[in-house]
Amino acid sequence: MKAYDTVIGLEVHAQLLTRTKIFCGCSTKAGLSPNTNTCPVCTGMPGVLPVLNRKVVDFGIMLGLATGCRIASRCIFARKNYFYPDLPKGYQITQYEHPLCEGGEILIETGQGIKRIGITRIHMEEDAGKTIHDEKAPSSYVDYNRSGVPLLEIVSEPDITSTDEAVAYLRELRQILMYLGVCDGNMEEGSLRCDANVSVKPAGSSRYGTRTELKNMNSFRNVQRALQYEIERHIEIRESGGEVVQETLLWDPSRGVTVSMRSKEESHDYRYFPEPDLVPLEIDAAWIDGVRSGLPELPFARRKRFIGQYGLPAYDAGVLTQTKTVADYYEECVRLLDRPKEISNWIMTEVMRVLNEQGIAITGLNVSPEMLTGLIALIDRGSISGSMAKEVFAEMAATGDSAGSIVEKRGIGQISDEAELRSLAREIIDAYPDEAGRYRSGKAGLLGFFVGKLMKATRGEANPKLASRIIKELLEG
Repeated sequence: MKAYDTVIGLEVHAQLLTRTKIFCGCSTKAGLSPNTNTCPVCTGMPGVLPVLNRKVVDFGIMLGLATGCRIASRCIFARKNYFYPDLPKGYQITQYEHPLCEGGEILIETGQGIKRIGITRIHMEEDAGKTIHDEKAPSSYVDYNRSGVPLLEIVSEPDITSTDEAVAYLRELRQILMYLGVCDGNMEEGSLRCDANVSVKPAGSSRYGTRTELKNMNSFRNVQRALQYEIERHIEIRESGGEVVQETLLWDPSRGVTVSMRSKEESHDYRYFPEPDLVPLEIDAAWIDGVRSGLPELPFARRKRFIGQYGLPAYDAGVLTQTKTVADYYEECVRLLDRPKEISNWIMTEVMRVLNEQGIAITGLNVSPEMLTGLIALIDRGSISGSMAKEVFAEMAATGDSAGSIVEKRGIGQISDEAELRSLAREIIDAYPDEAGRYRSGKAGLLGFFVGKLMKATRGEANPKLASRIIKELLEG
């Protein structure tokens, strides 16, 4: 079999977290009864005029700046004409020749190092409605509540050469959108939708192969599975002497195959022309600078800073910066208690476990940074052991009580009184003279035997480090 290069470009639609739709005052709130969140504008009634939501432009500029794009000083909306039941006007208001942003990049981490994935364009557009198919009858219904909800479409350059890179790019883009607060990134619910153009070509060739477009990939796993299946399908066709047909395909996750949807349209099929009901949008430097001043530190930069500033491994930094809220929580903890790695360990284990079990974000956690660092401080002072601390944390997460109040209420804590432990240790050593003699003859492993006896005598409440030191001193003294 010949060697082949894979060429992938992604088109991502991000649903924006504005309160109202892009061209009217209807709410963007999801989950309402069908066709109750509409007006003449978003249902395309004759004679109505769209009015642009400025917040949509702000969000588009934010993403453009975050990805290093050129922000257009003048951009124009266009009509994309096609007929489908969920498109009430018979056209979609989008952007074509004059988009909001062009020429940016996203950096991803690969096994070979950092790779740049170019961004061709970012443009604003309105969403369509939703077609609902009745499973019990040969009927379909249309809900226009989503019609007019604002979207940003982010189109990458065909720089992606593997399924792993595609997922890495999508994850990084999703993180950026969530850090900016412009999209919630929920792929399962359709807030973030990914289409992919994929082709293969003989290794080293400069000529691209025929591409197909993939839709209906609602998770990172499905993106990877669908792309891998389609790459292998292209190679199999070429190896058998056939030709790949340019078409749009749907991913069927239950069967693990792609299914033909329609022949792939070209731009001329949509008969784009400038939107006559919207004037060209002028964006001056002051507008861009105002948006720039509100940009947060972005995930790629924050990961690098966590590694450098706090001495964390790359893995820890990646986990802690997955969301802005977790990263903020971590930094507040470190501000309160200078134990960067210890705090990282607690967040990556106990905190994340509770978040997963309760299905909540860290903003809903009962344990504040002050409470978590208070718990860690008790361990550092030897007031409680690590195993006790995990039990205390579980109760903190369930009740919202502080570590100190739980320890006091339950009467738990480590015995760190050196005189008390030394007295108990002498009694234990005197009770086991043979073992003490063997230890002094070189059986150093018997230290654990005596520590275990002391821990048992104190019902596990002795400070293990202190107990070990005292017994060693007594045996060797």
